[in-house]
Amino acid sequence: MKYQAEFDVAIHAVRMAARVCMSVQKTLGQSAIRKEDRSPVTVADFGSQAVVCHALQEAFPHDPVIGEEDSDVLCLPENKSVLDKVTTEVAHVLPGATHESVCAWIDRGNADGYSERFWTLDPIDGTKGFLRCDQYAVALALIIEGQITVAAMACPDLPCDAQGGNEKGAVFAAHRGEGAFQAPLHDAGDAAWQPIRVRTVATGAQARLCEPFESNHGSRRDVAAVATHLGVEAASLRLDSQAKYGVLARGDADIYLRLTSRSGYIENIWDHAAGALIVEEAGGMVTDMAGRPLDFRFGAQLERNTGIVATNGLLHEAVLEALADATG
Repeated sequence: MKYQAEFDVAIHAVRMAARVCMSVQKTLGQSAIRKEDRSPVTVADFGSQAVVCHALQEAFPHDPVIGEEDSDVLCLPENKSVLDKVTTEVAHVLPGATHESVCAWIDRGNADGYSERFWTLDPIDGTKGFLRCDQYAVALALIIEGQITVAAMACPDLPCDAQGGNEKGAVFAAHRGEGAFQAPLHDAGDAAWQPIRVRTVATGAQARLCEPFESNHGSRRDVAAVATHLGVEAASLRLDSQAKYGVLARGDADIYLRLTSRSGYIENIWDHAAGALIVEEAGGMVTDMAGRPLDFRFGAQLERNTGIVATNGLLHEAVLEALADATG
């Protein structure tokens, strides 16, 4: 594969970051501090971003990274104890880490403008899910000339199969033109990787929807209207984070809708880039609510798109028609 090195580094980086996240949950609990926009951020968010950005700096030192976090709030005097904890957790996987190096690695993810080649990272997508000990993801994607090229996503609390077997922890990866794959989080062997495909469901009555867990992450009224229009009979899956893209890609669900419920809201690229490529390489489709491809040429946000519609492909046109009727 042309981008084999990038593919391998991305998978290694999200696995290492997942180790930090799981350690934080086990040893520190789920406490959070608040950013300026009042959204929660945890020791794990900072530690995860530091670890991933360190891996990218070592392998691809000239690549910009558009990440979700920065070290400003972490470096406030009143948050020194949090910085101490972040540094301790990062040092478990990167021995020798210091306050200064950890903050520098975090801020390695502070690019915000478009480049011909850049990475985008959500160190913990679904922080509220993480705080509830529920679903979250470490999501990383490489974008080249506006096109998602490589994606890796670690979901530490997601069972490896839809039946919810004993093994928790899944890693998803995709390389444009080469397919999408899943492996257990705790098995790094090549043989553990299995190709994944969306389900070949072509009627609404057979379909299953996937929705955000948080009610303020989309319009549930519109989603319900779409489901009624399509004749969906199964109960929706509700879970946090880009894990939704993973379960769609492997066939646990057939439709994921994130329909904006706030006027003027613009999606962040790190919330969708990795998952979108994984679904597309598994045979599905991802567009906005108007059927337009997601446009990653405008820095940190999807400025030319409104909402997200991800499907198994076979249902995409029917979903867009139902959505137009529901919101028209």
